[in-house]
Amino acid sequence: MKHIKPLVALCVLLPMAVFAQTNTPRVDQRQVNQEARIQQGASSGSLTQRETARLENGQQHVQNIETRVKADGVVTRQERGRMHHAQEVQSQHIYNQKHDRQHDFNHNGRVDRFAGRR
Repeated sequence: MKHIKPLVALCVLLPMAVFAQTNTPRVDQRQVNQEARIQQGASSGSLTQRETARLENGQQHVQNIETRVKADGVVTRQERGRMHHAQEVQSQHIYNQKHDRQHDFNHNGRVDRFAGRR
């Protein structure tokens, strides 16, 4: 009986410790937020179809990095930094594409030009 209690406690706590090391809620939430920004830009017309496709590929790249980092069961500080950097770069790409004055307001696949002064 003396040996069973510590063994049961170890069996319960060990998986929880491993799960805690690969848990990345901030990364996951940021992925969701960035995907929402891309969808909002596509639906509002501030992103063209080509820009949307490129940004979605960039999101997939960040997701692939996260999957590789979590594969060994431990996310180190260096790996977290790499994921954070990839998300920063992607966030900047999203901002730049949404504000580059290329629009597709009528969603016909062509870039709408501003008809103002030249």
